[in-house]
Amino acid sequence: MMYEILKPVSASLKLFVETLPKHSLGKNIAIHTSESFPDLKNVQLALITVSEGRGALNEEESIGFDAFRKNLYQLFPGNWTTNMVDLGTIEAGETMEDTYVAVKLLVADLLKKKVIPVIIGGSQDLTYGMYRGYDLQEQPVNLVCVDNKIDVINDMENPSESFMTRIIMEAPTNLNNFSTLGYQTYFNSQEEIDLIDKMYFEAYRLGEIISNINIAEPVFRDADLISFDINAIKSSDLGFFSTFNPNGFDGREICALARYAGLSDRVTSFGVFNINNVSEKSLLITQILWYFVEGVNYRMNEYPYISKISYLKYIVPLEEQELVFYKSDVSDRWWIEIGGAEENDRRMLFPCSYEDYKQALQQIVPERWWRANKKLLA
Repeated sequence: MMYEILKPVSASLKLFVETLPKHSLGKNIAIHTSESFPDLKNVQLALITVSEGRGALNEEESIGFDAFRKNLYQLFPGNWTTNMVDLGTIEAGETMEDTYVAVKLLVADLLKKKVIPVIIGGSQDLTYGMYRGYDLQEQPVNLVCVDNKIDVINDMENPSESFMTRIIMEAPTNLNNFSTLGYQTYFNSQEEIDLIDKMYFEAYRLGEIISNINIAEPVFRDADLISFDINAIKSSDLGFFSTFNPNGFDGREICALARYAGLSDRVTSFGVFNINNVSEKSLLITQILWYFVEGVNYRMNEYPYISKISYLKYIVPLEEQELVFYKSDVSDRWWIEIGGAEENDRRMLFPCSYEDYKQALQQIVPERWWRANKKLLA
């Protein structure tokens, strides 16, 4: 049984849970202990920690999963009906590739069971293992990374900053779209930024998201796999940081992004990485996870798309074409039609924002619509 590779939580943590109030998360989630393994029936989310840091340059730093779990277990759930389990830890394999395979197998099995794997780990190259978990799904995968770097440089000495190269280049090539939210230009070469543009992927600068965080919501709504790099957060909001970075998302902004990620009906896996850089006492990591679960709990089940009867249709004529928008009367979220360049071509609904609709009214073609159509024709 593949779940035998998971190490149960420590005995001290089990004792710690017994001291918690009955309404705390620790008392309301099933936990993998040395005596029992959680039943995955009727479970929506499964937490797994991964002790693999060799993909980062600061691999010598330990990962405080016990401290992370204590912080998590002490939180109280919201008004949730979502069932969550803690499956324990994947220990680092003999090689990094062994760890990737372990992550891949567990993610693949959880996806098959319709359970969302939540991976909390060391270096962000573990995203590659999560991505490979979709191989058996035989479906195109949309990946969103919240990161201060685009991570497409070909630097195998630092896999945490080049895992996207493997995802883009290696067969089977399941990647349909890749989006980066919150990159900081001075940490990225112009070649990387140009490459993303040439491939019709999406990259949003930190300032763009901070000035209007709502533009991130449609990006998450179109994602299957989401990977958060803690380096995207400014160090002052994390507490102690091995390398201090004064810029990045603040605690409120990163939690809002996590909630958007959870709200997306399409998202089927979620990861938070490089937590070994952070003080074991930092509460922000657990709050990011809390807001993701909160979002999952309040999903509106609009993907796959419900009947168009539930949408209001808006047609915006432009000089050479017309743009067709749909607004849900359930969630007030917006979609736009893409495809259909020829009369018999299939048209699809693509997540967009109200700002995109307002742009179209001003005879400005929304950039997300333009990129999505270019990708279809490529």
